Amino acid sequence: MFRKVTTLTEFILKEERCFRKATGSFTLLLTQIENAAKIIASHIKKTGLVDILGQTGEKNIYQEEVQKLDKFSNELLVDILSESGQVYAIASEELEKPIFVKKNSGDYVVFLDPLDGSSNIDVNINVGTIFSIYHKSSNLLQPGSKQVAAGYIIYGSSVMFVYSCGHGVNGFTLDPSMGAFLLSHPQIKIPQKGGIYSINEGYYNLYDDSLKKYLNHLKNLEKPAKLRYVGSMVADVHRTLLKGGSFLYPANKKNPQGKLRLMFEINPFAFIMQQAGGLAYSGKINPLQIKPNSLSQKAPIVLGSVDNVNEYLKFYK
Repeated sequence: MFRKVTTLTEFILKEERCFRKATGSFTLLLTQIENAAKIIASHIKKTGLVDILGQTGEKNIYQEEVQKLDKFSNELLVDILSESGQVYAIASEELEKPIFVKKNSGDYVVFLDPLDGSSNIDVNINVGTIFSIYHKSSNLLQPGSKQVAAGYIIYGSSVMFVYSCGHGVNGFTLDPSMGAFLLSHPQIKIPQKGGIYSINEGYYNLYDDSLKKYLNHLKNLEKPAKLRYVGSMVADVHRTLLKGGSFLYPANKKNPQGKLRLMFEINPFAFIMQQAGGLAYSGKINPLQIKPNSLSQKAPIVLGSVDNVNEYLKFYK
């Protein structure tokens, strides 16, 4: 029996009709991100066969070693978005300053983590691209609640494009034979509760007492929770989104403000998680309500299933 499949492009065009004032600009922007994702996916599949592994010898603004694929992904996305005619400014984790498109600029600001988890590439662990889109503004430092859309592409055993523009979350899987992303996960809803938690327990001795009690509690349940931690945020949050549970990257004595970047990592994933029916907290507040004070601002985060996050919050009352 023939079953109609929906491509990402078709889905975006259909969704566009829900917005009376839509001009097609946003559709073109997402299509350009889609095209860049296909190219990045193609290069990742060749890892080990061509000279794209390893470090460049450079460091980014966070003093982290820049991987060759980091640099390639960043330059590709910046070039494609700059030439799209839909973007006013681009901010990337790999750039010291945002880029303002002077020629043929558009109405959107895009925040990028071009290749999250890139230090794991040489051991063949999932990595991904994270994006967050805002309307054009004279001040790029807008709270996450102002996001027009957010999403990620996960490069793994299959390549998935997951995004939300404020009307739920949908996932698309790349069909290599067609060269198109097909709707494979419509209207993703995170389970109300899950049995998995994801955190770097190597930092256990650096966590505060409340968090230690929470982690000990998880281990002493009648059916103990399962620890799963990849160390690539895209991979860990993607699993949490589909299977339920919680993802935590809290503050610790070494990183009192947390380690993840508010604009590049926390806001897009908090937006997606809440659109899928989950919760996200930085400390005791919704991270989407935080007014950023810098592009490099960091914050702690816990996100996931409603029951799991609420259980975590009980230890901080």
